[in-house]
Amino acid sequence: MANISITEIKPGFKLINNVYSPLGGLLLQKGKVLLPRDLDILRAFMVQQVDIEDSQVSDQKKSGTGQDSKRRSAALSVNGSTDVEVKFQNSLLHQEYDRMLHLTKSAFQSVLAAELPIYELRHQLEVLIRQLKNYNVLTFTPLNMNEYDYLYHNAILSSLTSYLLAQWHGLPQKDWMQVAFAGLLHDIGNTKIDPVILYKPSPLTEDEAEEMKMHTTYGYQQLRKTAAINEGVRLTALQHHEKMDGSGYPFRLTGDKVHIYAKIVGVADIFHAMTLNRRYRKAKSPYLVLEELRKEAFGKLDPGVVKTFVDKVTQFHNGMRVRLSDGNVGEIVFSDRDNPTRPMVSIKGEILNLVQQRQLYIEEVLS
Repeated sequence: MANISITEIKPGFKLINNVYSPLGGLLLQKGKVLLPRDLDILRAFMVQQVDIEDSQVSDQKKSGTGQDSKRRSAALSVNGSTDVEVKFQNSLLHQEYDRMLHLTKSAFQSVLAAELPIYELRHQLEVLIRQLKNYNVLTFTPLNMNEYDYLYHNAILSSLTSYLLAQWHGLPQKDWMQVAFAGLLHDIGNTKIDPVILYKPSPLTEDEAEEMKMHTTYGYQQLRKTAAINEGVRLTALQHHEKMDGSGYPFRLTGDKVHIYAKIVGVADIFHAMTLNRRYRKAKSPYLVLEELRKEAFGKLDPGVVKTFVDKVTQFHNGMRVRLSDGNVGEIVFSDRDNPTRPMVSIKGEILNLVQQRQLYIEEVLS
């Protein structure tokens, strides 16, 4: 192990210990191959020394240059895959997503006249879930998004996110696929809603709004006759709009009476509903939605589930390119665990702290 000064570090060096900020926040992880932007982070936080491999110091002294390492590191993504590999993996994800979309759309459109093809849905969902390592909740965008297909996109995205959230929140493994089903089928009751109401671009009348609320009851009734799903999946269709303080619908249940699947899917559903384009509403910034979810955790949503979700989706996103509300594009250089939706962003060599710059927020996640 070599403990060397920040002035001697070159791109391509590999950390053998975690690097922390003066306040104890994790800046860079052990095993990280340093990129040029990582050096900017270290300098910004006035880190004086880091631990790297002895062999790299020797190689640096022998060659007098770190250009080979720099070129190698620049060709790698954060997880060690080449750009070509990342593009191929993303292509597979989109390919399986599109197959899931086609199957979900067909199943939902025929559910009033035929049984749900539950085993076909499960098989394709399992295939899609095997691609989750390439799925980023904040940045994934379906290809060729059609606003009339919102119901199906929301179902699939809620399914994937709910599966991850069930893992993150510590549910037993036997529940993960059932939670994914709960996310996929939570809004299936909308298939019984009049399309004129369902796709209405203007605000609903009071009677129309009451009819929309019936989708929870319709969904539970439809799923009661479906095999290979558990009662938690059925209850999610019924309860995903219930609130912790009893202000939700259809039964105004308080949080202790709402199934954990419904609490998880409720968070995933709100996130994707607000970050997808709708006929009557433009998609919102995922970071703004995360801030709104944190506010909703006080009385409306399960605070533990929300905390798990926000903490996990904002974790290890240093280097992510974002567009701020003032139009400037930059890179996230540090996320404070106490303010995960307001990271530090490097723009043209200047580091902005969004905790202090409250008038700014992340408008769009670019990559």
